[in-house]
Order: sequence, then C-alpha cells, then structure tokens
Amino acid sequence: MQPTIALVDDDRNILTSVSIALEAEGFKVRTYNDGTEAMRGMSANPVDLAVLDIKMPRMDGMELLGRLRQNSNVPVIFLTSKDDEIDEVLGLRMGADDYITKPFSQRLLIERIRALLRRERATQEGGEQEGVEPPLVRGDLMLDPARHLCTWKSEPINLTVTEFLILKALAQRPGHVKNRDQLMDSAYGDSIYVDDRTIDSHIKRLRKKFKDADDDFAQIETLYGVGYRYREQ
Repeated sequence: MQPTIALVDDDRNILTSVSIALEAEGFKVRTYNDGTEAMRGMSANPVDLAVLDIKMPRMDGMELLGRLRQNSNVPVIFLTSKDDEIDEVLGLRMGADDYITKPFSQRLLIERIRALLRRERATQEGGEQEGVEPPLVRGDLMLDPARHLCTWKSEPINLTVTEFLILKALAQRPGHVKNRDQLMDSAYGDSIYVDDRTIDSHIKRLRKKFKDADDDFAQIETLYGVGYRYREQ
C-alpha cells in the first residue's frame, strides 16, 4: 500500500517539485499551501507522514503541529530556514520528529521520510521480525511497542515515534547511562544525522508530557556532560 504524505508549504514551487519527486518514488502526495487548509484536510483524511513548512500565512507550521498533536502521533518533518535555529528547537519540543533546513536536497528529504515510515511500521508491528515484542514494564511505566502504547500509573501518555524509541532505549536498562549518540542510534538509526540539540529537545518534551500527567515524575535523569538514564525504582 502506498504511504500518503501531506506536504504543506506556501511556496508553490516547492509543492510542485517535491510532490513530483515523492510521487516518482511511489508515494501518494496531498499538497496544501497553508496550515488552515492542511488541518482541515488531514482531519478529514489522515496521512502517514506530514512535511510542514514553519512560516506560512493564516496558520503557521508551529500552530498546525500543536493542533495535530492534540489527537495524532503522525510523524512530522519540519522544513526550516537556515537561520531559524529557535524554530527547530521549538518544533522538536512540540513533538516534531525531524527537521530539514532549506534549501534542501530532495533525496535527503526522501530518505528521511523513508526512515521515519520504517520506524513507524516497525513500532506498529512490534519491532521484531521473529515475533511481537512484549510490553516493557518498569515500575509505574509500561511501554507496549506492538500497540505503540505508553502508560504511567495506568494513565496513557501520548508519544511520537521518536519519543517512544528514546524512552524505550532508556527504560530497557534502568540505571545505565545512555549518551546522546546512543540515543540517536536508538531513535534514528544510522541513516539520519541529528545533532545533540535534537535529542535534548526530545528529552525535554518527554519530561513535560510525563510531568503533565504526574508532577512527581523524575525518572529521566540528566548526567551533565555524559548523557541520560532512566532511574531505577
């Protein structure tokens, strides 16, 4: 089945050229030139992945991402301008899975899309080819990769694919430190390069989601200059 990609950008040249490139690679593409139109379209017809420009009229990419994350974990890639580092950080904190800086290589974008779709598919199928990966339980935390389900004290926590994989990597070995490179490999694999700020932003987003559910949550610990670990209970 062909994955469906939502491409949202107010630059019609990008919409045209990128949609042609994606369709040539076997994707179905729905194009939108502003966030309001995209929100309406994706609500009526969900997609497998969304590529969002940040700066758009009517509803920008940040607001669109925030609305999407209210009831959807669809993988999201942000398109950002070269000088918009603050936008990259904010986007990741809000739940984006990746970002690409303009001007960008269409081949790079296609590879990022394929990588995120592979992870999403592996998570939904349980991750392991030999069989369904069993749920991981660490005290009050439960992660079920087969259903992409996370709960804390039996309350569901809505995580993106990237957040889920980072948390699983930490929770698999409580008390053991994972440096940023190891977390990058767990969440992104070796087909995508991201910098340290990307992992830090996802960790902040994870903490916020758990803190919103439980003010006392303090399981993800930072060891400055070293990395992160999941606290033993």
